[in-house]
Amino acid sequence: MGQGASTGQGYSPGGSTHLRNPSLALHHHRYTVNDLNINSQITEDVFVNQQQEYISEIPDECLALIFQSLSSGDRKQCSLVCRRWLVVEGQSRHRLALNATAEVNVHLPAIFTRFDSITKLALRCDRKSVSINDDALTLISMRCQNLTRLKLRGCREISDQGMYALAQNCKSLRKFSCGSCLFGAKGMNALLNNCSSLEELSVKRLRGINDGFAAEPIGPGAAASSLKSITLKELYSGQCFGPLIIGSKNLKSLKILRCLGDWDRLLETIAGRKNCLTEIHLERLQVSDIGLMAISKCPDLEILHLVKAPDCSNEGICAVAENCKLLRKLHIDGWRTNRIGDEGLIAIAKNSVNLVELVLIGVNPSSVSLMAIATNCQKLERLALCGSETIGDPEISCIAAKCMALKKLCIKGCRVTDSGIEAFAFGCPNLVKIKVKKCRGVTGEVADWLRARRVSLAVNLDADEIEPEAMDVSASDEGPQDDGVEFPPIVSGTVISGGGNVSAADATAPSTSNGGRSSNKSRFSLFAGRTLVACAFRRLSNGNGSSHDSL
Repeated sequence: MGQGASTGQGYSPGGSTHLRNPSLALHHHRYTVNDLNINSQITEDVFVNQQQEYISEIPDECLALIFQSLSSGDRKQCSLVCRRWLVVEGQSRHRLALNATAEVNVHLPAIFTRFDSITKLALRCDRKSVSINDDALTLISMRCQNLTRLKLRGCREISDQGMYALAQNCKSLRKFSCGSCLFGAKGMNALLNNCSSLEELSVKRLRGINDGFAAEPIGPGAAASSLKSITLKELYSGQCFGPLIIGSKNLKSLKILRCLGDWDRLLETIAGRKNCLTEIHLERLQVSDIGLMAISKCPDLEILHLVKAPDCSNEGICAVAENCKLLRKLHIDGWRTNRIGDEGLIAIAKNSVNLVELVLIGVNPSSVSLMAIATNCQKLERLALCGSETIGDPEISCIAAKCMALKKLCIKGCRVTDSGIEAFAFGCPNLVKIKVKKCRGVTGEVADWLRARRVSLAVNLDADEIEPEAMDVSASDEGPQDDGVEFPPIVSGTVISGGGNVSAADATAPSTSNGGRSSNKSRFSLFAGRTLVACAFRRLSNGNGSSHDSL
């Protein structure tokens, strides 16, 4: 019995002590409730401490990867959490953009102490401000010796001396771009002689190069063997880059935009030697059929942009068509001179069976040449017809009936009516987007009707906008594709304001080869000759974009 009583009052797993001693049970219950809040607080404190311990055990490399996947605002917030996060966040940045005014000079040591892993740097200064000088550029080059990309905009206080220091300290440069700077040929030659890995060079409005025949030649230098892309824009003496262009044996892309001087002779020299050029852009140049015939000797040519070159005619276009069998993209802005027409386009139709993109601005083709293109260029996916006085409903109906592979179509400033647009209700089965602008005969009713007939087709119509009579807009200032017609891959970068004159951008931006982080739309804009004819194509996600999206 004693043992039984003793056992009944002791601990028994699963036993009901409350039933055997109600007063004790009540007292025990009150004690648990009163102590619950204290236990909860202790548990939360322990959990927070455990979280902090877990985070402290994350290696810096993993923490850096986490930061790189965050938005710019979140990265800024994370850098304020603790000193360790501030250091790791700064060290994990590879891209930086600075407002390169003279006021930032005193902050440069602190900036590049925190951001000590920069490989891509942009230095920009507006016209109203005094830019950084040679000393600042020298300091930057010493702190960023692993720099692979550099962009200078409006840095007018940088001279040949600063460029020489940059070239000595940043020999791993692969991409260099400058605009509205005042250093000259010596600074450019210093860069080319020391940066043997340079692949892309873009020069715009380089005022330090002397005018006339006395300009010092630029190149070829050590970079000639690695250069793959050269872009020259708005230069008074662009021909001084001739030795560089000629000496770059692996050059694939050459873009010469709005540069003074006669370029026929240089193009002849380039074509007279073995080359691997696949892309050539010529805009507002003094170039004639002689230059086009020289270009026709580039057997690997795939992309040709000929914009506002009034001395070029059907003869030059025929030469290119007959010899450049790999041509995939052709943009012609005839500037309404009527020197390029049916003869040249028929030659393109007969010889360019791989053509996937054709842009005709200020060109007046007839139904004969359009029929030839629609019939023979079976791979044609993108077509733009802008500012043509001869394109009407019969020509558009021909395109609708013959271009089976066509995916994107832009019609602007042409004599098209509702009847022509109605042909796309059943034609072009692969068409995903059509844009019609400044065609006075096309009404909003036919656009609604077409959307109802083809739900998956994005129809963009601007029936109310009237084309200006005299508007001439030059190409964009930014980027190498300034020639008015572009399908650029979208480069996405995360930009974080560093306060004051400093902004930093993540290195997580995709390269120009993918554009995966950005929207699946890319712009395609077209400029007509003396009259602006601009339109844009944007990529559609699975072909179901909104019909009101801007092309």
